[in-house]
Amino acid sequence: MDFCYIEDVGRFEGKKVTVKGWLYNKRSKGKIHFLLVRDGTGVIQCVMTKDEVADDIFNAYDLLTQESSLEVVGRVRQDQRAPGGYELNLEDLKIIQIAQDYPITPKPHGAPFLFEHRHLYLRSTRPHAIMKVRNELIWAIRKFFYENNFVLIDSPILTGAIGETAATLFETKYFDLGKAYLAQTGQLYLEAACTAFGKVYCFGPTFRAEKSKTRRHLTEFWMVEAEEAYYDNEQNMELQEDLSVFIVDWVLDNCKEELKILERDTSKLENVKNPFPRISYDEAVGRLKKAGSKIEWGADFGGDEETILSKMFDRPVFVYDYPKKARAFYMKPHPTRDDVVLCADLLAPEGYGEIIGGSQRNDDYDSLVQRIKEENLPLDAYKWFLDLRKYGSVPHSGFGLGVERTVTWICGLSHIRESIPFPRTIYRLYP
Repeated sequence: MDFCYIEDVGRFEGKKVTVKGWLYNKRSKGKIHFLLVRDGTGVIQCVMTKDEVADDIFNAYDLLTQESSLEVVGRVRQDQRAPGGYELNLEDLKIIQIAQDYPITPKPHGAPFLFEHRHLYLRSTRPHAIMKVRNELIWAIRKFFYENNFVLIDSPILTGAIGETAATLFETKYFDLGKAYLAQTGQLYLEAACTAFGKVYCFGPTFRAEKSKTRRHLTEFWMVEAEEAYYDNEQNMELQEDLSVFIVDWVLDNCKEELKILERDTSKLENVKNPFPRISYDEAVGRLKKAGSKIEWGADFGGDEETILSKMFDRPVFVYDYPKKARAFYMKPHPTRDDVVLCADLLAPEGYGEIIGGSQRNDDYDSLVQRIKEENLPLDAYKWFLDLRKYGSVPHSGFGLGVERTVTWICGLSHIRESIPFPRTIYRLYP
């Protein structure tokens, strides 16, 4: 008798197998009991007939409750009406544990309740489908960088250097060395690594102490960042474009069932093809004002502005050359304008907004020192970073893609908290 996962039962048609899982649902029709069993890879219907099993096995049906754990033994039979196209003619059943008063019932529950029980809610159909999409999306990212000869560099989580802005740092005392911060970005370390390997990326958790209540923000999220020696801002945008198309194509090919469960309109994802439209920040401000926004030149875009802009296009759109005062210190100044820097944000369509931020980096020592001073950052903390501009400095660019924002867009979710297994927001640290 073979043990198998539900996703593999088609290989065992006509054979007796053991499936280990949890009770998803059950129903009865006289002398026939139907058990829906899930094991994480799928759901299978198990048919138990009174005349074909021992009384204690048949009567075990009455003991089973939602999410009770069990092992079932039965013969695999093809049936197109059944979930997954196969069912088990059940011959034996072993109860592992009876779940008492499982809190998430088939009736509707509000979001606060579901996220308070997130440790259990992950078993439900919707979050299960989202996490499967997330898994495939992450594999797609790693596959893309591997196939394009990027080297994975694991950047530190604890750092003494501020990567973005001091206002959003999680701070801690680091022994006798003073303050340390949870990393906002691995970018500074990637800039060092790209001079060793040419093309590099990192993939890990990122922390921002933003007191934001919007549907697009988490205090802890995952980001993939890339850095490329000898790339300018145009080449950097082309790389982001290729990565985005690759991710969407991969998910469309490998997550058909999950996207169906989520009722995602995949025709909108099928529009994500090269090339992406590109507009300058100046043009974007003009478009926003024409659409009724009160945005003034020089301000960074918030969620409202990104929503308006991204709804104007049927695929992701680049907005490039933002004002210097609205961007990070490490971005390269524009060669002909003092007021803007060489950078770009990639906005996902359908109102989802920014999923990637990138720029050409400032590779000039004196200019970078000046920007660090202008931002009132501690110069000593960036000595090693400035060394990169003293010993073989080259033009280089990079970007960061937010995994959760990308999952939110591709799955068509209304809130980013659904896109990560255990979301962290300013109001949630449990479970």
